[in-house]
Amino acid sequence: MRERTTEMIHLCRKNIPLTVFLSALLISGCGSNTTAVGISPQVPDATGTSAPSSAGALQANTPQPQATPLISSLPASPSSAPDGSNDAITRQIAGMTLEQKIGQMLLAGIDGREQGSEARRMIAEDQIGGIILYKDNISSLKSMVSLINDLKESNSSNDIPLFMSVDQEGGKVSRMPEAYAVMPGNSRVGAADSPESARMMGSLLARQVQSAGFNMNFAPVLDINSNPDNPVIGDRSFGNTAELVTRLGIAEMQGIAGEGVIPVIKHFPGHGDTSVDSHLELPVVNKSAAQLARLEWLPFQSAVKDGADAVMIAHILYPQLDPDKPASLSADIISGLLREQMGFGGVVITDDMTMGAITDHYTLPAAAVDTVLAGSDILLIAHGYSNEQKVRAALLDSVHNGVISEARIDQSVQRILELKEKYQLTDKPAAIPDLTILNQDIKKWRRALAE
Repeated sequence: MRERTTEMIHLCRKNIPLTVFLSALLISGCGSNTTAVGISPQVPDATGTSAPSSAGALQANTPQPQATPLISSLPASPSSAPDGSNDAITRQIAGMTLEQKIGQMLLAGIDGREQGSEARRMIAEDQIGGIILYKDNISSLKSMVSLINDLKESNSSNDIPLFMSVDQEGGKVSRMPEAYAVMPGNSRVGAADSPESARMMGSLLARQVQSAGFNMNFAPVLDINSNPDNPVIGDRSFGNTAELVTRLGIAEMQGIAGEGVIPVIKHFPGHGDTSVDSHLELPVVNKSAAQLARLEWLPFQSAVKDGADAVMIAHILYPQLDPDKPASLSADIISGLLREQMGFGGVVITDDMTMGAITDHYTLPAAAVDTVLAGSDILLIAHGYSNEQKVRAALLDSVHNGVISEARIDQSVQRILELKEKYQLTDKPAAIPDLTILNQDIKKWRRALAE
């Protein structure tokens, strides 16, 4: 267990309804300072009974069906589902087993640079919905493409194709092997302040990942770099103003989608004003709804209106929005703010559930149940076959025990299958690509960016 403070963060939440929002922008909120939190009450296990967590846990109460509105003046404009797909997908879901449905809600990482027996079992037996690869999984171009093809082959008995996903942002978050020309980080594009350059960046990133057989990219980053002490965002952001991040972030999102790759905007509701890395600890952002509405939420709000397909939820505690649970486990934030108030109808994906922000404060099974109850569709389990097994078992048990309804599971599976249908995903193997033209285009774009 990592050392961390045991002193509770003083919550400066006032007795003011969260609906007092855009109309109450003059209300002063808490400061924007952030810190890590260490809390250790009990959480319910997968059966819904209370159980102590050896890692410490935040109270995991069942969310209320109606979350308190956080944005009373935003028009709802849900993302459109693919035309004509709903009825067919609804019938498809009716013919699926609960195990198959739960599988679609899991997106897992694997160990090593070759497909091992555990990865094969997750795909062939658990029928998980997707895979994410990291730098440790990738060495050469040839081995990467071979691995992706092997993973897809393991899904051959499943009619539903895999999400093959990767974090390819450019800059310091780049997963592609050396055969690919280097992509700069978002801050370089932000300095050029050109939506056309950002759109081209999205297109080039999509062409990179698509050439290897990926179909989903965890980009663009819509976080605003408003805190100079932020250890995890920094130059991954386009800049320190909402206007710049919004214009360039949406342009990049459009560039990725335009190439037929699924963009995932992140990290909602905003990771820019944190001074703690959520990979290691649970950040706390003491800002009011009014303060967040003036800055952090603006890029996400605009992206939703522009038809964003998928949103990644951050592991950050916002005490003035939900004093008990971080965003990734909060019904107030996922169902209330993102879905009901911002009108997002697409796929909600958690950040990695094996990050310290979760595992140091929750049991993984309890957190998995909480995030589904809160409104998440896909749970990212980036590390550990045993963790995937725990999450899968917890979700199955929660439905069998009536903690989560099967109708709630069906909602997520519907959104997942609609997204796969919209982008016409397949498990067709990829050939080793000739990168000559792509790399030339990247270098040409980089030169123009520097002018």
